[in-house]
Amino acid sequence: MDSRPFARCLQRAAAVLAATLLLVGAAAAQTAGRPITIVVPYSPGTGIDILARAIGAELAQRWGQAVVIENKSGASGNIGTQAAARAAPDGHTLLLVAKPFVTNAGLFKNLPYDPVASFRPIIKIGRGFIVFVVHPSIPAETVPAFVAYAKARPGRINYGSPGLGTPHHLAMELFKLAAGINLVHVPYRGTSGVMSDLLGNHVSAMFVPFHVALPLARENQIRVLAVAHHERIAAAPELPTFAEQGFADFEIDSWYALFAPAGTPDEVVARYNQTVNDILREPQIVDVLAKQGLITAGGTPDALDTLVKTDLSKWSKIMQDAGITAE
Repeated sequence: MDSRPFARCLQRAAAVLAATLLLVGAAAAQTAGRPITIVVPYSPGTGIDILARAIGAELAQRWGQAVVIENKSGASGNIGTQAAARAAPDGHTLLLVAKPFVTNAGLFKNLPYDPVASFRPIIKIGRGFIVFVVHPSIPAETVPAFVAYAKARPGRINYGSPGLGTPHHLAMELFKLAAGINLVHVPYRGTSGVMSDLLGNHVSAMFVPFHVALPLARENQIRVLAVAHHERIAAAPELPTFAEQGFADFEIDSWYALFAPAGTPDEVVARYNQTVNDILREPQIVDVLAKQGLITAGGTPDALDTLVKTDLSKWSKIMQDAGITAE
């Protein structure tokens, strides 16, 4: 029996294995040595900052390498995002962002980065839910009842948001378009002020993260009319969805994701993706996200790339139709 074909197969297998090990080694070498910096374009102590520090601590432990969280807040996240886009694509700089990463593209005419061209997607970290709430003084128990109430009072009902272009703001603008109602937007600078005024009935309605709204609703300080998700949330199955109340396909989520500067090598992106996918399965990380009202996501870079492009198209059109701009 001729053993040469078998020997050639072994040689090819050895060559493939050697090439694979070389790529893994190259990726490890590119992210070894000096610290890894995760840029967070928001202030310390915010939800996204907490997530970055939790992920960073796990990454440092697994790779035996220092991980630094760098907060660069300002301009709705654009300052830190631009800084990350300009960083060397060598695996030492990452960016952890929330959904405004893409919605800012429709909000600012001169955005200092391109959500698609300036970055390489690594992984979606988590997603959260948002609910539509009103002050208890509003005589509406359902979304159709609120729509009827608002149509009878065009331009006389105020709604609040933590700021122009925030997910809370954009969700309401989408709802206004879908329902054909005229509400007055009152933007605040941050969450605490608008939530205080919602409880005080200075604004009558708002979209609020689920984990923020639920305890207030159970104390009857606000009333939840609908969940902006395709199905009811397990933690509060009594809350109906928009679809159940006549608004099909009305789904809005919040998400957080990890990116690297454009030009970062494939093997580096793949190594980060594999490690962070593993990290997201850790019970302590699941708990950290749950405390922020999020569920872990994970997945491939391609899945995140699709999400970015889909949301970019969707929200740019919504802002154009609603005439929303920051400039």
